[in-house]
Amino acid sequence: MSDETSIQRHSLTDIVRAEQVRMLYADGSTYFSTMLVAATLGGILVWEKTLTPLAAAIWLGFLAFHTTVRLGVRRAYFRAKPPVADWARWGWRATAGCIVSGLTWAAVLPFLLAPDRVDLQALVLAAMVVGTYGVIGSAGSFRPALYSFFVPFLSVIPWLLLQGDTLHIAGAVLLGLWLPSVAAMGRRFNASLEEALTLRFENVALADDLRAQKQVAEQTSLAKSRFLAAASHDLRQPVHALGMFIGAMRSHRLPKRTVELVDQMDASIAALDGLFGSLLDISRLDAGVIESRPVALPVQPLLARICRELEPEAEAKGVDIVLAPTTAWVRSDPVLLERVMRNLISNAVRYTQRGWIIVGCRRRGRRFCLEVRDTGPGIAADLHEAVFEEFYQVGNPDRDRAKGLGLGLPIVRRLTAILDHPLEMESRVGEGTTFRVLAPRAAARVEAPAPRRPAVGDLRTGFILAIDDEQTIRAGMTALLESWGHVVIAAPGGDAGVAALKGRGAPDVVICDYRLRDGETGLEAVRKVQASVGVEVPAILVTGETSPDRIREAQDSGYLLLHKPLSHARLRAAVTHLIRRKAARVPVPAAAAE
Repeated sequence: MSDETSIQRHSLTDIVRAEQVRMLYADGSTYFSTMLVAATLGGILVWEKTLTPLAAAIWLGFLAFHTTVRLGVRRAYFRAKPPVADWARWGWRATAGCIVSGLTWAAVLPFLLAPDRVDLQALVLAAMVVGTYGVIGSAGSFRPALYSFFVPFLSVIPWLLLQGDTLHIAGAVLLGLWLPSVAAMGRRFNASLEEALTLRFENVALADDLRAQKQVAEQTSLAKSRFLAAASHDLRQPVHALGMFIGAMRSHRLPKRTVELVDQMDASIAALDGLFGSLLDISRLDAGVIESRPVALPVQPLLARICRELEPEAEAKGVDIVLAPTTAWVRSDPVLLERVMRNLISNAVRYTQRGWIIVGCRRRGRRFCLEVRDTGPGIAADLHEAVFEEFYQVGNPDRDRAKGLGLGLPIVRRLTAILDHPLEMESRVGEGTTFRVLAPRAAARVEAPAPRRPAVGDLRTGFILAIDDEQTIRAGMTALLESWGHVVIAAPGGDAGVAALKGRGAPDVVICDYRLRDGETGLEAVRKVQASVGVEVPAILVTGETSPDRIREAQDSGYLLLHKPLSHARLRAAVTHLIRRKAARVPVPAAAAE
């Protein structure tokens, strides 16, 4: 039975006692060393004619029989592998054998101590003393068995006193003083062993508890990911359809009041889009589909662009954003690093109510330290780790949406781990917060201007096949695309799309939901369409999934991947881009997911 299982089913005291009994049986050398010492002493005494051969044979024969019985009990113990609850029964069996052995030596010692041979007496007593110290190590794990080995001396001391001379009386006194000290030594050894075993099994119990808690945490995290994936997909569907309808409404002439209401609806959808986008970022980071592609890049333009975009929001609160000029170049992924710095600076703007925010870069060894320092409320020391947990926010018990969602810093920590840029934080309540991102230095260089690409032409319209298993989304998508001038055919799946295209040729673009009914994926639907028309048709996969496995699968498809709820501008740009490429006869590369 494993230590973990035993601790779960039995008390710690029982487990320690069971281990002490096991150690008592484990040392089999005591049986053979005792026989060897007895045989040696018997041989010497018979040789010196102080012990008759018959007496020696009877003594050694009984000792051999007794040792054989004890070895049999020892073998039975290991064959039985007794449970923890049986420790007392097996412990007292071993102790009984020790007691019989001690009584045997106590009975025979007066006959081994030759009255006229002080040298032989000293030899026998020395063997007994040395053997006693050996017994502390072998039988010291179980205190009752340990004390049984002191029984022989109970007959030695009276024998020494009966001799009547000064030497033997002094020997009896010394033995009387020595026995308690040895007993105390054995007791200390036993107590130390018991303490060590207790700590060992407590550590085992603690490790087992930590493993159980880890499993619970992993299962909770998995359940959370599944819930977020399902809830995000189901919520994105109607929001996505609503966005399509609002986009279609904007193409019509509307009264001023209606336009204001549409704008408010659009703002609400944008807020939901921000929430879904943050959830998607967490899922994509957990899925491992985001990779760092480091290049040498200047720090100043990146920080200046972020500060310029956030400056109006800071000015509205009376907070100054101060950007310290820098000529530093770092080696990092420009997209991921910008996302990190944007989250940190926007976080500072959101929580700083007065004072200033300083953004800058300074050298630290072989790295550059990108720093964001604010005069906000600060974060208590005991919350420095908590702020990096998902959805945790300091000072926002009412979940005010204006203060964010509590996902910015968790995303920052994940992104800096991918970038291999150490993240540091200093904060004191009432004094503000400083975040530092350490990026490797790169040599500054002057980049040649990018070659100008030839114009492809003005905005083009085309023939689009839209595939989605929800009728409201098909209707909204059709209305939106037609308001842009496209010819649209909508279908609920791949087979329906193939049937709708009969006699109409290949579409310019296929826009397909990634998860369709009956287990069909968007990738399968697109392949069916391409097989039916016989040409490679540009495709856009649209998904509301946040499941890491689903995201990775869609990411690996090679098609442009967009996420619900989809903004009109993003969809329009993607459709126009693919139609222009097709018109220019430029092969469509596998696009990275946004």
